[in-house]
Amino acid sequence: MPSNQSRPLVAQSDGTLLLSESHPRYAEARDILRDVAELRKRPGEWHTYRITPVTLWNAAASGWTAEEVVANLRDLARYGLPALLEAEIRSLMGRYGKLRLVREDELVLRSEDPGLLREALSYPGVDACLLGPPACDSVPIRPEARGWIKRELIARGYPIVDEAGYRAGEALDVELRRTTEDGRTVALRDYQAEAVEAFAPAAGGRRESGSGVVVLPCGAGKTWVGMGALARLRCETLILTPNATSVSQWIRELLRNTTLRERDVGVYAGERKEVRPVTVATYQILTHRQTKDGGFPHWKLFVDRNWGLIIYDEVHLLPAPVFRMTADLQATRRLGLTATLVREDGREGDVFALIGPKRYDAAWKSLEREGWIAKPTCREVRVPLDEETAPLYQAAPKRARHRIAGENPLKLDALRRLLSLHPERQTLIIGQYLDQLRFVSDRLGLPVITGSMPQSERERLFDRFNRGELNALAVSKVANFAVDLPDASVAIQISGSYGSRQEEAQRLGRILRPKSNGADVYFYSLVSEGTDEVEFARKRQQFLLEQGYRYEVDRFVPEAPSSSPTPAPKEART
Repeated sequence: MPSNQSRPLVAQSDGTLLLSESHPRYAEARDILRDVAELRKRPGEWHTYRITPVTLWNAAASGWTAEEVVANLRDLARYGLPALLEAEIRSLMGRYGKLRLVREDELVLRSEDPGLLREALSYPGVDACLLGPPACDSVPIRPEARGWIKRELIARGYPIVDEAGYRAGEALDVELRRTTEDGRTVALRDYQAEAVEAFAPAAGGRRESGSGVVVLPCGAGKTWVGMGALARLRCETLILTPNATSVSQWIRELLRNTTLRERDVGVYAGERKEVRPVTVATYQILTHRQTKDGGFPHWKLFVDRNWGLIIYDEVHLLPAPVFRMTADLQATRRLGLTATLVREDGREGDVFALIGPKRYDAAWKSLEREGWIAKPTCREVRVPLDEETAPLYQAAPKRARHRIAGENPLKLDALRRLLSLHPERQTLIIGQYLDQLRFVSDRLGLPVITGSMPQSERERLFDRFNRGELNALAVSKVANFAVDLPDASVAIQISGSYGSRQEEAQRLGRILRPKSNGADVYFYSLVSEGTDEVEFARKRQQFLLEQGYRYEVDRFVPEAPSSSPTPAPKEART
């Protein structure tokens, strides 16, 4: 087929899509692809996306039709849309909604396509989920297998739309306050209210509503969506979070902005095991067990109370055992909150099947334009290896190289220079390696926060930072998630977890709360030049690039040992 250079996309039969960054229609194409595909790599001008079953089913759940996806891709594709890819899109999206779980006298899997139902039931292991023999267009399902059959069939390419409904749970008299005790108005922002409505419509609405995932940028107020859902459903609620810091923050926000009282809200983490009408727990406590093969003693938290809603904060971090627990809880409404559906373990299908499809997604750049999140400048600063580290890196086995590059001693000099650019800004120095963070803490005289630090000490340091008593903090990846530091406006990443896209997004998110003076924010990533860290950095940046952000690449030039200093690199001149 002849080329049409006015189009930015090259589509391949296997679902790979190559998008030209330099093309005038790049932004238009990127915004469409973020709904129907996922960004896989960015080696240069051509960004590589991939259409997968889960991306298409999330698109279908969000209202896209196969015809709309095909029409948009045809309009963007330089050499046309391959027939095999078009057929695959139509086939996969055509399956969405063809298998439905409904509640009749019993739980029933029903299909308008008897042939598709026979195909789905023919796979080994599926018969264990059945309560009786299948009819032409339906089959009874064991109530306890509601989650398992959804997960089994989506793994084989057959998504199930769950319309079986949810138990109401124990009623709870709760609503959002009108004002806080200090007089601040309590109200959901427009997009937060839209997210609540998409998850749990006020009246009527979709039969399958009441489960699913809301995707909002870091700093955009995902906690408010959770509180809005709680106030909408007015039922006893279990909230699961990544760490003890986020437990404290959820409880603070609940007591400040809802009519819940202290006796209504319980903490289930660490030494405190309180089960109350609204209980906030960590994933770690639920997955704790005495031995590798032992049971989960805290699993009873899921089933010992008549929860009407379970909120999974940072759902992209959901551990495998919690997936297994969630499979047994399909009669309870489930709300996942996250900044990105990206999972480095590839279990997006489990999130889709067991938590629910994407119900709402707000683009980072659109919220930035509206002033709901700060505008960041993102810079990758390439730092050479010093004379001693370079030969160590070259001689090291491949698995050891990442840490050597991450702990490059010259990063300290680059860090000092960046700190000098923003002397009045509150700054987070974020790293992967504790030895490196302690080294930075010692050399720069900064407090360091790690996972081993007692929770009370962490909160004391965070509070001092928020009050402006500390200008800079060194933090380990314990601060990647759910840490509320509204005045932090500079983040300097000195090392990271290989190519983790979700970690990059979360670390940028630490500084995205809009500033009272409207100031922009700065995100720096220090990368050892000429090492594997450069390629890992490319992968880490993919999700943010998909959201429309750009990284400027600067090179740090160490000062020469002579009395004549080396001219400052570009980042020091801005």
